[in-house]
Amino acid sequence: MNLLGQAESELRIAATAFDSQQCMMITDAQGVILRVNQAFTKTTGYSAAEAVGQTPRLLRSGRHPPEFYAEMWQTLLGTGSWEGEIWDRRKNGEIYADWLSINAVRDAAGRVTHYVAAHTDLTRHKEAEAKIARLAFYDPLTQLPNRQLLLDRLQHALSVSQLGQRYGALLFVDVDDFKTVNSVLGYELGDQLLRQIADRLKASLCESYTIARLGGDEFVAVLEDLGGACDEAVIQAKAGGRKILELLAEPFQLGEQEHQGEVSIGVTLFLGSAQGVDELLKQAELAMYEAKAAGRNCMRFFDAEMQRVATQRAELVAALREALAGRQFVLHYQPQVDGEGRIVGAEVLLRWDRPGHGMVSPAAFIPVAEDSGLILPIGDWVLETACQRLLAWAEEPAFAQLTLSVNVSAQQFSRSDFVDQLAAILERTGANPHRLKLELTESLLIDDVEAVIGKMGALQSIGVSFALDDFGTGYSSLAYLQRLPLDQLKIDQSFVRNLQTEHSSVVIAQTIIALGRSMGMSVTAEGIETEEQRRILADLGCNLYQGYFFGRPMPLEDFHAFVERSAHGD
Repeated sequence: MNLLGQAESELRIAATAFDSQQCMMITDAQGVILRVNQAFTKTTGYSAAEAVGQTPRLLRSGRHPPEFYAEMWQTLLGTGSWEGEIWDRRKNGEIYADWLSINAVRDAAGRVTHYVAAHTDLTRHKEAEAKIARLAFYDPLTQLPNRQLLLDRLQHALSVSQLGQRYGALLFVDVDDFKTVNSVLGYELGDQLLRQIADRLKASLCESYTIARLGGDEFVAVLEDLGGACDEAVIQAKAGGRKILELLAEPFQLGEQEHQGEVSIGVTLFLGSAQGVDELLKQAELAMYEAKAAGRNCMRFFDAEMQRVATQRAELVAALREALAGRQFVLHYQPQVDGEGRIVGAEVLLRWDRPGHGMVSPAAFIPVAEDSGLILPIGDWVLETACQRLLAWAEEPAFAQLTLSVNVSAQQFSRSDFVDQLAAILERTGANPHRLKLELTESLLIDDVEAVIGKMGALQSIGVSFALDDFGTGYSSLAYLQRLPLDQLKIDQSFVRNLQTEHSSVVIAQTIIALGRSMGMSVTAEGIETEEQRRILADLGCNLYQGYFFGRPMPLEDFHAFVERSAHGD
C-alpha cells in the first residue's frame, strides 16, 4: 500500500472511531468547538450546527464553581490530559452526570493544535448506585431506615447527648403475635400490616423521632433532647411510648379483614455515649421482652432486674463450650440446583444436638456464640468438617463435582490469621479448594475494606471462591462491589418471598441479577418455596436456586440419598 492509500485508510479508521457510540467533541487550541459526532447530539440534544463555533461552556450545569474549571485547565495545560466526573446540562435543561476525558493533540513542534474530549453519560450508573444506596440504608418493605442507618443515627444521637448533657430514649417496638398473623392470614397480609404500622409511625410522630425497622416485626424509635433531668426524661419517654401504643391500637384494615394490632415496647434512657449503641439496643430489647411477659400491649423500662437474662445467657455460653468439647454440633446440607434442576452443590448449615433439648435452632445460639467469641472455634470446626466432607466426596462420582458453601462470620473472617488458618485446613484435609465457597455478609464491608479485599484475593488465588450472602439487606456500595473479588451474589429470601405480591421485590431481584451479570458474577436466589417463584426468577435471568422447593437442610445421610435419587432421575 502506498503512502496515499495508507493515509486514506488511517483517515477512514479515525472517522469510524470518531462516529462511535461514545459522545465526542473536537476543539481548537482556544477551546472553540470544531466538530461533534452523532453520539454527542444524541446525548446532549445539541445538533452539530448548534455546537460548532461554541465552546464547551455550552454544556455547563452551574453545579461547579469557577475554581473547578480553573483546576481542570491547569491540569490540562500542564499534562496534556484531564479526566474526571462532571455535571453537564443537556439542551432541554436536564442536568446529568458525565465522565469526561480530554486529551491534547500536538503538532510536530509540540504545540497544542486541538483538544479531543470523550464524554460518557453516567445517568444509568448513578441510577443503579441510587438503587443500591436505597437497598443499603432503607428497608424495601416499609421504606423506613434499616438497621445500618439506625446505628449511624443512634451513634449521632449519643454524641449530641454527650455534648449537651441532655437525655434521650430508645424505644424497642415489637408487634405482638406477628407469627400468628403470618401463619393465619398469610405473608402478604403480614407484610401489609408492617407497611401500615410504618405509615402510621411516619405520619403521626414528630420529626424529632427517628423511626427504623430492625427487621421482621421489630421497629425502633429514637427520642432526643428530653431534658437534662432524669425524671423529666422518663415522663417524656413514657409519653412517646403511650403515643405509639395508641397509634397502633387502632384497627388495621388487611384486605377485607379488620385486624386489631398490639405491640410491646421496651424503653431505655441514655445520657452521653458511655453505654454504646449495641448495649442500648440490648437493654431496650430486654425491656421489650419484659413488656411481653407482663401481658403484651404495654411498655416497660429497662432496670437492673433484667440482668437475670444476662445470667441465662452466661449459662448458654457454658453449654456452648460443652457442646464444642462434646462434639454436639452437626452439619446439615441444603441442596443448590441449576436451571435444569441438577444439584450443583450444597450450603452447610450448623445445628446443635443438645442433650436433653434436642436439635437447637441456630437462631437460638448463634447470636450468643457471636457475642461470646465462641463463634471462632465453632467456625473453625465447621470449616474443618466441610473440607473433610469435600475430600470424601472427591472419591464418589455423584459428589465429586459438587461445591460446598460455608457461612463465615464477620468475626471469623476479620481475624488476622484467617487466611493462614484456612490454607492450613485445606492442606491438612487435602480438600480441593476449588470446591469450597465462602459466604460472607455485607457487615464485613463496614469495617476495614482493604483488609477484606486482601484476604479474599489471597484465598481466591489458591482456588477458594466467594459469595455475598443476603445481598441488599445490609450495606452495599457499587464502589466496594467493583473491588471485591466476588464470584457470586445471593438474593435474600426476603425479596424472593414477595416476588408474587410486590412489584418492588421483582425490580430488586432484577437489579441484583443484572448487577451480578454485568460484573461477571453468578447469582443464586435463596428461600425459594414455590414453582411460581422459581419461574419468575428464571424469567429474570437467574439460573441458580436454593430453598425448600428444592430441598430442606438435611443430615448428611439424607443428603447423600437425595443426591443419589436425583442422579437416577427419581
